[in-house]
Amino acid sequence: MRLYIVSVLTVLLALIFPSAMPEIVRAFTKCREFFYKEQPPVIPGILDSRSLENNYKEICQKYRNVYRFATFYDTANRIPIFSAYKYTGQSTSWFRRPRIPWMVESQLDPPVDDMTVPYANQAISEDYFNIRERVNRGHLFPCSYAPDNLTAESTFTLTNIVPQKISFNSGSWNRMENEINETMNKYCYDDNDNNRVLAYMLTGAIPGDTKLNERVNIPSYMWMAFCCYNRTGNSWLSQAYWAQNVGEHINKGKTISKKSLQDLQEFLSQTWKKKVMLFNNNCTKKRTTH
Repeated sequence: MRLYIVSVLTVLLALIFPSAMPEIVRAFTKCREFFYKEQPPVIPGILDSRSLENNYKEICQKYRNVYRFATFYDTANRIPIFSAYKYTGQSTSWFRRPRIPWMVESQLDPPVDDMTVPYANQAISEDYFNIRERVNRGHLFPCSYAPDNLTAESTFTLTNIVPQKISFNSGSWNRMENEINETMNKYCYDDNDNNRVLAYMLTGAIPGDTKLNERVNIPSYMWMAFCCYNRTGNSWLSQAYWAQNVGEHINKGKTISKKSLQDLQEFLSQTWKKKVMLFNNNCTKKRTTH
């Protein structure tokens, strides 16, 4: 079951689930707050000021009438290229993994009558059933990074999910998320309010050469980066991580090395698209004196 469960009519979706309504927009016009300096990444030829290829969609992820994060989605591969969100110091003391159905994006496909018919432009939950690839649904915006329960629930949309090797997801990737969480809680603060934790985050995937259920691309690599104001050094701080999306049954203690933002952008340029810039002006900014 999914929250939008490939329903009979779009009208019924709105009536039954009025709170889950992501929006496809141009240039992320309604959710630019989730990007550093309100500027999305620059991916020449795919996402820049001049062009946006037809198979890519900019989604403002709206849940319970509030924009929660942003996603750049590839309808040809049926996976997100990245999700952008803000980390504001979520405490693990409240966190409980939501138990809700997986959601789909109603605006990416027209409604169909058969509830088991696959969507043309996105994954559905059935793509992850009865498979041999040893993957599960890997969040780009981790639900554990959410500041509250509703935002955590909003991450359970399949437009925020890629097929991720199970042992990788629960192994080195999970350890990396915990490491980044500790770093941001220690160093990342709002440059206008030094008592408030704040970091701008991007998590993304590089499409691979294999498919799940002959439909959904299995990424070859996954990556994560953040940009924030470091109140200790009175400067802007960025860090980046990436790893191959492979199983870790043999190397169960594997870790993912911390890299610089420049290292990640060079890696993306070499293995995927040239001259990628993830954060405006490479996460540098003059701080205003108050």
